[in-house]
Amino acid sequence: MNSKKQFGENAEGYVIPVLNNREIRATAGIMFLLAFISLILILSNGNFVPVKYVLSVFVVEFFIRLFINPKYAPLLIIGRITVSNQNPEFVGAEQKKFAWYIGFTISVVMFFLLVIVNAFSPITGFACLICLILMFSESAFGICVGCKLYGVIKKDKAQYCPGEICNIKQKYEIQKISIKQWAVIFVLLLFITLLYVFFQPIFILKPHRLF
Repeated sequence: MNSKKQFGENAEGYVIPVLNNREIRATAGIMFLLAFISLILILSNGNFVPVKYVLSVFVVEFFIRLFINPKYAPLLIIGRITVSNQNPEFVGAEQKKFAWYIGFTISVVMFFLLVIVNAFSPITGFACLICLILMFSESAFGICVGCKLYGVIKKDKAQYCPGEICNIKQKYEIQKISIKQWAVIFVLLLFITLLYVFFQPIFILKPHRLF
């Protein structure tokens, strides 16, 4: 295989190019934090300056990952440094590439609207929400939504999926959710509803200074 055209890296025992999912999840967490802070600044005082920097970095990051080499993507390098002492978790590179095309597309659209056109709309808000959900799912739960879409759209079955979800056949007992546990979730939702019904007038009062 021509290494210049190969996407991903070779690892002993793996028949296809792979990537380290631990550093990918760490990087997704970093990107989520940057995007979330930018969103908070927009919602709190209408400051759109940080998000323009963040979007510029995201576009460059995804461009390097997809069209140059993931090894030289700066945020992925930071992610690698962060988890360098952890054992790697290898995943198939091809489905990650598909997922990153989704991230690149969203980043380019938002960059064009917010930086080039210098305008915001429900489109940018929805794109930001999708972006946050994708990054949070990746970093917190290890769920790569783009990888799942790859398995649906592509005829070839994805290999080496995060958490071995491609190969899972039967759940262990510890993974199963009982009726009692579903009841706990229902009680939580009921509790939140009751809070809203009975305490909303109190919760909306602005806190006063304690000192």
